[in-house]
Amino acid sequence: MLEGIRRQVSDQRRIPQAVAASRVILLDRLNRAIVALSAVALLISSCVLTYSVVLRYFSPQPTDWQDEFSVFLLIGVTFMSAAWVHSQRGHIGIEAIRGLLSPRVERVRQIVVDILSALFCGFFSWKSWTLFHEAWSEGYVTASSWSPPLWIPYVAMALGMSLLTLQILVQAFRPAADRSTADRSAAH
Repeated sequence: MLEGIRRQVSDQRRIPQAVAASRVILLDRLNRAIVALSAVALLISSCVLTYSVVLRYFSPQPTDWQDEFSVFLLIGVTFMSAAWVHSQRGHIGIEAIRGLLSPRVERVRQIVVDILSALFCGFFSWKSWTLFHEAWSEGYVTASSWSPPLWIPYVAMALGMSLLTLQILVQAFRPAADRSTADRSAAH
């Protein structure tokens, strides 16, 4: 009977861990899909800018949409792919002191940096959502003759910063065994 109770308690602990693991896997898949779409957006932006240069060279008729279109795409690529970059530990970090610290102190340093980063990114995310809401509700557009709505880049900023904040929190609070495995694989 005691063994059955232990097994039941053990199973109850695994359920939240399994749910958390499935959410991390879902976030990872979402980040990978966003990176693939970001690559396509970069290709489209490159083609549009090349088209613009060729058109300006051969035609006296300038176009005014391609610069804003490319900037909107690049804003989306930059912000939406930030969570994937962080999942790979690809953002700029201070490596000079890494070798000087013991593994335990280094891990504490990483957690503190992740928490501070999450606070900053959370604030940035919140401000981006308020900016998006204002642009959406007030109907803000750019000043060009094409005048696309400004909520488009703002929603990309808000979504991207929200995903980055979530990714940072996932990495900061994941179990120690998962952290060491993920950090080793990210280093290679």
